[in-house]
Amino acid sequence: MSATLEADEEARELLETLVSIPSPTPEEDECAEALADFFDDHGREVFIDEVGNVRAPADDSVLYTSHIDTVPGDIPVRIEESGPPEEARGEGGEAAGAGGPELWGRGSVDAKGPLAALAVAAVRTGVSFVGVVGEEVDSRGARHLIDDRDVPDAVVNGEPSGWDGITLGYRGILQGTYVATSESGHTSRPENNAIQDAIAWWSAVEERFETDEYEPVFERVTPKPVTIEGGVSEDGLAVEATMDVQLRVPPEYSTEEVRELADAELSAGTVNWKDAVEPTMQSPRTEVGRAFRVAIREAGGDPRLLRKTGTADMNIFAGEWECPMATYGPGDSDLDHAPDEHLELRELDRAVAVLESVAEELQ
Repeated sequence: MSATLEADEEARELLETLVSIPSPTPEEDECAEALADFFDDHGREVFIDEVGNVRAPADDSVLYTSHIDTVPGDIPVRIEESGPPEEARGEGGEAAGAGGPELWGRGSVDAKGPLAALAVAAVRTGVSFVGVVGEEVDSRGARHLIDDRDVPDAVVNGEPSGWDGITLGYRGILQGTYVATSESGHTSRPENNAIQDAIAWWSAVEERFETDEYEPVFERVTPKPVTIEGGVSEDGLAVEATMDVQLRVPPEYSTEEVRELADAELSAGTVNWKDAVEPTMQSPRTEVGRAFRVAIREAGGDPRLLRKTGTADMNIFAGEWECPMATYGPGDSDLDHAPDEHLELRELDRAVAVLESVAEELQ
């Protein structure tokens, strides 16, 4: 895309408005109202549903959707001029290191940059839009949406990919809590206590899924302990241990297969599995993938096809809706949740233009 692309003042203004309103999960209400006002000001039907999603129904040739919530973190909202262009290229694509104004603030990349870009493009092209809540915790907005509306013809989910990147794959996630109890006794005794049982199980799980260091991360099962607590019970008669765990699941496996393999390593204690989201890998040859490749090339970019090692709402949609989809949005995903989260505004301009072209093609 030409470096002389005019600044998209409407998109920039909406982004600054949204980033200036803190919306950590589950405190999205004020930001949701501001987003709804944007659609109302443009004469679009819009409402906030019972779980807090902002919904602007219209042409379902493609549904544009992204999330309103952010992780916690106070980053002063400001616009700064970046330094001179850098030779290094970041995940943000061509725009990375290109210089120009940057908007700093929590959520500028994950995912209010994509949210603003999709909202502006939806208003200009007349496609359906939903700003969902709860993505950073339990995807309650996306889960409600799939139960409360018909399947669209296609979906574009908003997450940072860089203006010339298209995300087609995400690993799934399996979450659970390990619980063990053992009789209390003198620490000189050789038998394992509950804390040792927890450590032994998790060590066995890590060993079970250990891979060659050259194996791409996207193709690995990645086990990760999140919290661990243990010690003598209040009555002094037992040793207790609990550990919250997550396992990221590549498309090679289902979450059920990973659960069975993890359970097979248990020699003591139990695991209460509480959440499972399946991995997804979309074809680049669907009408959505083709529309993005064409739009990015027409804008002067070289399309990059991405696979992300995390999990997103696209996993939820792909698990229930049989329609083509992809994830797209401005921003460098290395800045997700980071203390220096910021978005180059030229990248926002480029992304809006691409999203308009994609909507027009899919309509």
